[in-house]
Amino acid sequence: MSELKQSLGFGTIIALTITSMVGTGMFFGTAVGAKYSGNAVIIAWIILVAISLYVAACFGELISLFPSAGGVYEFAKQAYGFFVSFIVGWVTWIMSNVAITVLTIAALDYILPPGFDNYYRLGIAVSIIVFMNFIAYLGVDISGAILTIFALETIALFLAIIVPGFPQIHASNFTHIMSKPWTMIFVSLFFMVEGLMGWEAASFLAEETKDAARVIPRALVVTTLIGGLLGIGVAVVSLGVIPWETLSNLNAPINDVAFMILGAKGAHYVSIGIVIALLGSVAGAIISTPRLLLAMARDKVFISQLAAIHPTRKTPHKAIFFQAIVTIALLILTFGNYEFLLALFTPLALMMYSSVLVAVPILRVKMKDAKREFKAPFGFFGPIVIALFYSGVVVAWILFTQGAMQIFNIALSLIGAGIPIYLLMIFFYNTDAIASFLNSFAFLNLWFEGFFLPKRIRRELIGSIKDIQDKRILEYGAGVGTLTIQIAKAVGPGGHIIATDLSHKSLRILEKRLRRRKITQVKIIHDIHHTSRIHPDISYADVVFSVGVLSYIQDVNKVLSQMNRILPESGQICFVEYVNFFKMLPDKEWLSDLDMLRSIMRGAGFSVRIHKKKGVLWNYLFIYGIKSDHEVPII
Repeated sequence: MSELKQSLGFGTIIALTITSMVGTGMFFGTAVGAKYSGNAVIIAWIILVAISLYVAACFGELISLFPSAGGVYEFAKQAYGFFVSFIVGWVTWIMSNVAITVLTIAALDYILPPGFDNYYRLGIAVSIIVFMNFIAYLGVDISGAILTIFALETIALFLAIIVPGFPQIHASNFTHIMSKPWTMIFVSLFFMVEGLMGWEAASFLAEETKDAARVIPRALVVTTLIGGLLGIGVAVVSLGVIPWETLSNLNAPINDVAFMILGAKGAHYVSIGIVIALLGSVAGAIISTPRLLLAMARDKVFISQLAAIHPTRKTPHKAIFFQAIVTIALLILTFGNYEFLLALFTPLALMMYSSVLVAVPILRVKMKDAKREFKAPFGFFGPIVIALFYSGVVVAWILFTQGAMQIFNIALSLIGAGIPIYLLMIFFYNTDAIASFLNSFAFLNLWFEGFFLPKRIRRELIGSIKDIQDKRILEYGAGVGTLTIQIAKAVGPGGHIIATDLSHKSLRILEKRLRRRKITQVKIIHDIHHTSRIHPDISYADVVFSVGVLSYIQDVNKVLSQMNRILPESGQICFVEYVNFFKMLPDKEWLSDLDMLRSIMRGAGFSVRIHKKKGVLWNYLFIYGIKSDHEVPII
């Protein structure tokens, strides 16, 4: 099995973090923040840099403990467990997609003239995302070289404004620092905080970094200090050259500052530099985020196929492809809504960072004896203080910004959208969770059995078996008996049915239904290991029926082989699986690849015929087969 290539060093991690950290807040944050707090936006910058350095140290400690591709997802898993870690990973993934979209739109807004055709603009944006994902696919060494170029250009861009700008500062512009209420500094911080974020990008590449536990923590602190000093420098120059009352009303503040300092030609080059810096930030997110999907897929809380690593490129190629599709879809759906996306990004980011920060003191207790190559100061209470501060920034934004509450509710709904996906994933992969889920929804399954398994599907299933009367039937996964009762009628009093299931509540419902109908030829077996075997008490069956069970079998080859063992030659199997949930969620790999499915069935000694039928919210996959020593046609 392929593994990620471990080749990154200190310089590349600094380059990645610089490109990831330099968001639109570095260019627009001072002007936007000045609308709310005036010249006190400088105080907001100093607070932001101090807090960001501490957050970088906290990330450093966590990476030194868990230098793996999961990054923030892995930290949350160790601190809180799988459900919270999934939510953290889900939020981070959404946040990254929003960031890529925001940065791409911002870059194009800077470089393209007003009135430029929107369709062409969208085409250019999609092309940029496709190209960046192709770079990510090529390999971590090429990606690292590209990021280094972007990082050097970004630093040069800031210095090109700061160095010639300081001599032109007008001290009179700073005469009234606190011209607005001090509480507005928190509102300014909300719109500026995105300018110094991006530590999670480095955490995703830990598995590909040499001596990551030592290298990445130092790189994060150094990069945050560099980014913070550059941000403060540009803010001081901007406010010193243009009074905050004017600066806060400019559409392209850095351009105007550059024009004042460098003239028209210099401002033109600065505009190009800003576009390159923003695209570098896009590249950083696109290169790093697929590693998050890889880690979640490994733990089977996300689509398992995304855990694949390319055998020669050593990159998570399927995760990169999936990421590209989702980002392009988001770009198309939200194109032109820059301000909305930026406002949506920040609360998601602050919630994610808060959860990561609180993980530090939790893990100090849970893993007090674990070796830490790097430790954040005040690790027991400092992270909690910063997490509360982040919460206060969000509250200030909601209280003092019109329309903020509606955007915050949208952010919460996006988080909530991940819950059914998590339930679906654990339903596929986690035996204990499957049992709990089936028990919890047993009555719901009974009430809606006509919707889950319509009569037409039941009739086709039973009608596919010829001469079923008086046969011995194994119903593998009987549930509440939706199909069991129909099978009992078909086999007649001379037949026999063995109904097995993982859910004891479902089987109790089935037992009551059988008693009411005076059906006596059914034997019920509750099997707590149902997803990994055929119960050992079952030694013979003429036919095996199964509905909706194969998708969460833990070892499908083992179970099919055991079915083969209990069937006579030419014994029959008849399965129905629910696939294409909501017509968009992926299935297990071997259920989505019909050639692979046929190969698995043939390997277990079955010749099969497979076809699909459309449903309302999902499709039905029919698998008919007979036990045979060699491949035979099934009609």
